[in-house]
Amino acid sequence: MTILDLSTAIEMGLASDKPHQAPQIIYRSHADNAETVAKAYGVTKDELPYGIGWANETITLASHSGCHMDAPWHYFPTMNNGEPSRTIDQVPLEYCFSDGVHLDFSQWDPRKIIHADDIRRVLDQMEYQLKPLDIVLLESGAAPHFGQPDYTSYGAGVSEEATVWLMEQGIKVVGTDSFTWDMPFTLAAEQYREKRDNRMIWEGHFAGRRGEYYQMEKLTNLDQLPGYGFKVICFPVKLKGASAGWTRAVALLDQ
Repeated sequence: MTILDLSTAIEMGLASDKPHQAPQIIYRSHADNAETVAKAYGVTKDELPYGIGWANETITLASHSGCHMDAPWHYFPTMNNGEPSRTIDQVPLEYCFSDGVHLDFSQWDPRKIIHADDIRRVLDQMEYQLKPLDIVLLESGAAPHFGQPDYTSYGAGVSEEATVWLMEQGIKVVGTDSFTWDMPFTLAAEQYREKRDNRMIWEGHFAGRRGEYYQMEKLTNLDQLPGYGFKVICFPVKLKGASAGWTRAVALLDQ
């Protein structure tokens, strides 16, 4: 079995994170912490084995920094047409370990939104039919731009209608290698100025008010996946009452 890492790292200095959620990390080396360890044990630094302490880091970041999973609470106060939206600590764990399906939209024009018919067409080409709790991973075409200033302007986005259709198939977890499940914000803003139709604003996310689904963003290595026949493990960090949680997503592939 091969374990394929689907998660981008949380790191500083990436242009792909918006300033309000860009991570800040203070790295403290073994030498930096020698005095701290010495005080903890009531000794001097010279009495420490090897003369050094432990390495550690202090991190400031948003729940949506790096590779993460959005919970329904992120999209709307209610889900399933009226139930209180679940937060990330409430995600049923069985949703996060299941069969994976890879949809390749890497050549898709990001100015065109993906509809349910487009997904059905790809599935027909794969000769695959979705089943409940499949984890659907969408290769959007944004991955080659990760870490670059233009990253947030790339990636195929999914419509409300298509997102609802996925939920109707029993899909609970989806993922993308893009910054967002939706059409890139800059492109959606251009289209809104032209059409003045606010239904296109964050429409994929807002679909969550009509069902229950969880969404991973900033995935990587999706181009190395087959269409199906693999497992996905994607448990998010359990942040109490939060709208998202950092996630180490991996795929399990048979040799």
